[in-house]
Amino acid sequence: MIELIGWIGAVTMVGASFKMSEPLGLKMAIVGLSLLSIQAYDTETYNLLALNICSIIGFTNSLIRKEK
Repeated sequence: MIELIGWIGAVTMVGASFKMSEPLGLKMAIVGLSLLSIQAYDTETYNLLALNICSIIGFTNSLIRKEK
């Protein structure tokens, strides 16, 4: 199940890369990174988990600024 979550997260991130300048792309990136964070936690790759969390914060900040 964790592997499936990781693959869905990766596919979501690929889709987000084509829409990054739009709010939809930022939302997709947040969802994709959240799913990949589940996999990173399960595999105990805490460096990737930290990177994902920092990226989620950054994308959320960009989304908030874009929607104002």
